[in-house]
Amino acid sequence: MSESSSACLTEYAKDDDDINDVASMAGVNLNEESARILATNSELVGTHIRSCKDEAFLHPGLLHRRILETAKKFGVTEVPMEAVTFISHAAQSRLRTVVEKVSTIAQHRLDACKDEEYEQSADVRSQLRFFEQLERMEKQRKDEQEREILLKAAKSRSRQEDPEQARLKQKAKEVSCGGDHYP
Repeated sequence: MSESSSACLTEYAKDDDDINDVASMAGVNLNEESARILATNSELVGTHIRSCKDEAFLHPGLLHRRILETAKKFGVTEVPMEAVTFISHAAQSRLRTVVEKVSTIAQHRLDACKDEEYEQSADVRSQLRFFEQLERMEKQRKDEQEREILLKAAKSRSRQEDPEQARLKQKAKEVSCGGDHYP
């Protein structure tokens, strides 16, 4: 054995002795404590420890009936209750995952809204001006859409002059000329 490995072993043994020294200074005998723990729990050795009752997330009777209805369509006549319990647990797990994701998304949205600063105004006139500006922008957008539709309809018709095409062209010109200025 090399000197460095023997030094490590003696250091480890020294640390182990330090732990024993601390326990003995406190008046604790580790061997006695281990024996006492094993003796007090001896009645538990070899016994069957049961976990909590396996409760179904969904009502087992209704779920079993529903599974049987679906299974009969595929020629299956019996479905064991273990399968029903398994499907109930799977539904619970899936629902938990979805709720966690929705909760995360909601938290992200709240965080995003906190970053944006909105100035709340008590001035009614400025609020009305803002809504009037929104209405003008919406009207302008609708007028532009109508003009585009009319121009497309006029262009898609045949090249021969008919009264309907002339009327559409006139309407398109009126909309395009009249839509440039707003009060």
